[in-house]
Amino acid sequence: MSNGGRSLTRYIACIREGLPINYYGFVQALPESVRFRHESLFRTEKVASNRWRVTCLNESILDALEAAAAAPESRTEAAAKGDSHQYRTARSFLLVYHAELSDERPAVVMLSVDHSVQDFVSKPNALVVENEENFARPEAMLAFASLCSGRLLSLSNTDVILGGGSRIARSLNVAWLKCYEQLWCAFDYDLGGLRLYQALQKKLGTRVVFVQPADWHDFYSRFTMSPKSTDRCVQAITLASAMGFDALARAFRETGHFMEQECVLDNIEALQSSGGSE
Repeated sequence: MSNGGRSLTRYIACIREGLPINYYGFVQALPESVRFRHESLFRTEKVASNRWRVTCLNESILDALEAAAAAPESRTEAAAKGDSHQYRTARSFLLVYHAELSDERPAVVMLSVDHSVQDFVSKPNALVVENEENFARPEAMLAFASLCSGRLLSLSNTDVILGGGSRIARSLNVAWLKCYEQLWCAFDYDLGGLRLYQALQKKLGTRVVFVQPADWHDFYSRFTMSPKSTDRCVQAITLASAMGFDALARAFRETGHFMEQECVLDNIEALQSSGGSE
């Protein structure tokens, strides 16, 4: 990948994260065909000297730019150039807990562009758990999702999948997730978790549901993760409100903090008195 490609990739990553960038530097890194149309493709908000927050008016434009910047033809070629992460792998591996497991080890699903390999039949529902600590306790997370949703979710009708942060939103994984009728998303309760949910919902539609209690008051003491900036907290409040998650937006606003999903494991009993989902 050329230096220009690396710069463009870094700019795109910042835009996706909602971080301010040098917009004029970004424009100069754009391919000529896009550069001359930048005013109709991006909306900008100046937040500091020489720093703008950029919104892409068409998400597919960012995807196309990102693909164009990824010059290596293979991961091996990219590694030879000093950075294998320049190349998007043609395979993906997911860890899944399902009802037919013989011990506590999760199953492995191997995905490629033309086929998938798994040793179990997928259930109608899937619970996607962002973090490993929570994933390692599938029964507890299913109990939490059941209490939030008002539906009985268990390994008899729901597979539990490790999201591994934003990697679950990769194209190979998303294509495989289409086999499920309902996807319950148990993510961190912060800006990143909301954005990850939003990314999956854009690709998979209404089958994607954010796991959360209707009333967050019993969890307020667990909102202890400080946002990296006040602006990220404001963005989280705005996004939660836009999604109709008013109770979560209120929790962000009143505590001034985010909540990591590991805190759920200690608070399932507290939830039993607070009802179902929003």
